[in-house]
Amino acid sequence: MKKVVLFTLVLSVIAGNTLFAATPRDTLVMASKLDDVITLDPAEVFEFTGAELTVNMYDRLIGYDVEDVSKIHGVVAESWDISEDGRTYSFKIVDSMRFASGNKLTADDVVFSLQRVIQLNKSPAFLLTQFGFTPANMNERIVKNGDYSVKLIIDKPYAPTFFLYCLTSTPGSIVDKQEVLKHEENSDMGYGWLKTHSAGSGPFALTSWKPSEILIMAANEHFHGKKTAMKRIIIRHISESATQRLLLEKGDVDIARNIQPDDLKGLAGNPAIRIRKKAKGAIYYLGLNQKNQYLKIPQVRQALKYLIDYAGMESTFLSGKAVVHQAFLPKGFLGALEETPFSLNVEKAKGLLKEAGLEKGFTVTMDTRNTEPSTSMALAIQATFALADIKLEIIPGEGKQVLTKYRERAHDIFIGRWGPDYMDPHTNADTFARNPDNSDAGQSKTMAWRNAWDIPDMTRKVDAAILEKDGKKRARMYLEIQREHQQSAPFVIMFQDIEILAERSNVTGFILGPSFDSNFYRFITK
Repeated sequence: MKKVVLFTLVLSVIAGNTLFAATPRDTLVMASKLDDVITLDPAEVFEFTGAELTVNMYDRLIGYDVEDVSKIHGVVAESWDISEDGRTYSFKIVDSMRFASGNKLTADDVVFSLQRVIQLNKSPAFLLTQFGFTPANMNERIVKNGDYSVKLIIDKPYAPTFFLYCLTSTPGSIVDKQEVLKHEENSDMGYGWLKTHSAGSGPFALTSWKPSEILIMAANEHFHGKKTAMKRIIIRHISESATQRLLLEKGDVDIARNIQPDDLKGLAGNPAIRIRKKAKGAIYYLGLNQKNQYLKIPQVRQALKYLIDYAGMESTFLSGKAVVHQAFLPKGFLGALEETPFSLNVEKAKGLLKEAGLEKGFTVTMDTRNTEPSTSMALAIQATFALADIKLEIIPGEGKQVLTKYRERAHDIFIGRWGPDYMDPHTNADTFARNPDNSDAGQSKTMAWRNAWDIPDMTRKVDAAILEKDGKKRARMYLEIQREHQQSAPFVIMFQDIEILAERSNVTGFILGPSFDSNFYRFITK
């Protein structure tokens, strides 16, 4: 009988039917937004939702404690040693792990996975290539010492936590070499296949995915950890907050991920629903393309920072979901700057525009993901820009559409949400304050690069900070960089994210971590 009920549930989900059977005890149904999922290949995933999904399908070389990120621990790696010169890391691999296919996980898989990231050179590849790994030298610098031993040789003696935290990120995911190469075409290392399939050793494996509709995972029967209570995870793409709320209240979904403040208020006092919050490392910002004739002017960049009603947005539609934050390092990171020097000041902005010879304003476009809170932010910003005669044309689109345009440097202004790739401060310093090659063919596709911001001096300061082993001195270096960045950067950093979810009161164990890729499904029970 259980199989019939589950089959009916899955069919009605796929069909988009709103008449659902009650969710089975061994199946979690979640309402979320899947429109930013472009790929599920961990060598390419660089979006919030994709990273969360892959961390539940793949084990990474190492991990960290979500309640105390300073505590790094082994996952696929049982232990590691660092050479005296700080350049060679030797990892002992757990010898009892298997992939969902049943294949044993060995040093060959670890070497293949890391080399594959470098060879494919997709968006997150810089997380490894920044340590000097290249297709030309990776066979000498990423090597196995035995069936369960791997050696990684980096180019400089960086602060150890910097390198180790990078291995906790998505490119540190270990893929099943044997399974992936079975699906290789034209020497693509299984890239075409792995975009829409999974080959990991994590607690769940991908069953099916219909973009912007539904994604289904099944429990990995070969998972090395405690057996998961959920046999299946079903994630429905539901973009509207009101719809998510209704489905949650009816019991058609167990968890709703994107309910907005007004609907959250409507759920207050419902004994069947629990609201949970978790401060995240993500920040909301505007990226101002320096290829634009107006946005490249320093006074214009500064003026726009005074044409944002930060406090107004925080107290209205962002209520409880974000707090004002104006530096690229989120609160909680080493060296985070918590000063907020900007507020809505129309007269100051007009004075800066007059200095630039633009007292009559100008017209500019902004690419915006057509989901909340981005849409409400865009409308609020459009209204305050107009107070200084700046006409802002909003271009809405699905996540994958606006991200593709942004990565091609084809935007004017981009409104985005950026989360750290790992828990070391370099993750955001490298992203927002470093651009070693500003050419259109530049290899380091950072946010500074995407916005065509050429900053050789600041890049040198960021490079120096990752070599500093004294934590207090390193923190001071990041504070100095952020203060300079606040005043000169083509970024209007506005808020730090607070993740809110609503779940049925019988659901427990969904781990909300400090980053978008540290939300774990494996402990969920109903």
